[in-house]
Amino acid sequence: MEAIAANILLEGLAVNALAQCETPVTLVTTDSREVCPGCIFVAFPGEKFDGHDFAAKALENGALCVVLNHPVEGVPEEKSVICPDSYHAMMVLGANYRSQFHPKVVGVTGSVGKTTTKQMTYAAIAGFGSTIKTEGNQNNELGLPRTMFRIGKETQYAVVEMGMSHAGEIERLSKCARPDVGIITCIGVSHIGNLGSQENICKAKLEICAGLPEGAPLVLNGDDPFLRKAVLPDHVRPVWFSLGDENADVCALSIQQDEKGMSFVLEDHEEGTFLVKIPAMGRHNVANALAAYCAATRLGLNARRVIAGLADFEQTGMRQKVVHVRGVDVIEDCYNANPDSMKAALAMFREYPCKRRFALLGDMLELGDISRAAHEEVGRQAVENKVDYLVTYGEQAKRIAVVAAAKGLPTLHADTYAQAAEALLNKMQPGDALLVKASRGMALEKVLEIFYKE
Repeated sequence: MEAIAANILLEGLAVNALAQCETPVTLVTTDSREVCPGCIFVAFPGEKFDGHDFAAKALENGALCVVLNHPVEGVPEEKSVICPDSYHAMMVLGANYRSQFHPKVVGVTGSVGKTTTKQMTYAAIAGFGSTIKTEGNQNNELGLPRTMFRIGKETQYAVVEMGMSHAGEIERLSKCARPDVGIITCIGVSHIGNLGSQENICKAKLEICAGLPEGAPLVLNGDDPFLRKAVLPDHVRPVWFSLGDENADVCALSIQQDEKGMSFVLEDHEEGTFLVKIPAMGRHNVANALAAYCAATRLGLNARRVIAGLADFEQTGMRQKVVHVRGVDVIEDCYNANPDSMKAALAMFREYPCKRRFALLGDMLELGDISRAAHEEVGRQAVENKVDYLVTYGEQAKRIAVVAAAKGLPTLHADTYAQAAEALLNKMQPGDALLVKASRGMALEKVLEIFYKE
């Protein structure tokens, strides 16, 4: 974080003497352990700890001021900024800081593929200048301002991921980040329990337009029926990408998969035709690469250099990471899961070169009323995509097992991590491959810990 005058950072929040304070601030933190002289401490109430309990200590340790939901005994009024919502306070601070710098920003949202598309966009852009990106899962109203605070005088580009679970969140994130280009990867069913329908999810994702300037490119998946029929704001310029539709602005043709990733021919109506190779498997990752390419080139960056950057893309965490152990390929894709990403992963797995295909699948969480039907559909997809042996784990995943077994797929529903690992260890042989996928809350990596140790 660059030094910035307190009154600029606190604009819209402070109404006391701090509104005129020009003392430079070099840190905004929500962690009392990070407090240092001249910083701003934002107190968050929590289940285990309440940041308000540490406000007085933060001032003792040199904090310039503290942002509180309410007055706290022992904390002077002149050192306090009262804001009933700590998340709102962070967003205001982040937006005020962002306004002092002028990097080119790409905002990424969508139901599936946000993080991979963010990583691909970063790979496409990073070779052109100093670039930052959202780290980890910092894509909400607390994490996005933290990303803004990492922008510096030397920062030329930023790739910012925007997540949501309710209407209105993307609009606030976009107005804070003020992207120059927006990406919507697709419209799925994540958080449909909160939003009610995919149409409402589409409207929520389109809130990214609220932070886009006049004439800004909005990169959209032309194969998504909800985006195709959506009414777009007049101030954005749609850039459509597609797997196969040559009428789209950018499309992929001759798509092929091997053990190293995907290759395809990219046709861009503006830039020409290119052969592209990416180190990621599955047609869904071709779509993610097209989105990243569109964003980078519509910022004015050289197409050939963008494609060279995509070839250096690296996955993060447990997203389709391939681990080779005892002659077996394990595809760790257990960072998250929803019906759309499950379908994409199984379709990818069908094309994966191996002797036999084993799948360890767990619950997809937060699906509300559609949960049963969605899990049953995964059972059908496992059969259709030629899985040879299926292990399931989790209460909802029982429906995957029931449907798959009824269709003749050898299946075991495990009650424990150890039971799941044991079943796989007993049946898998060199040359086989294993796909592991579930929502993050299912912690299927605990099965892998056992599997790898044996």
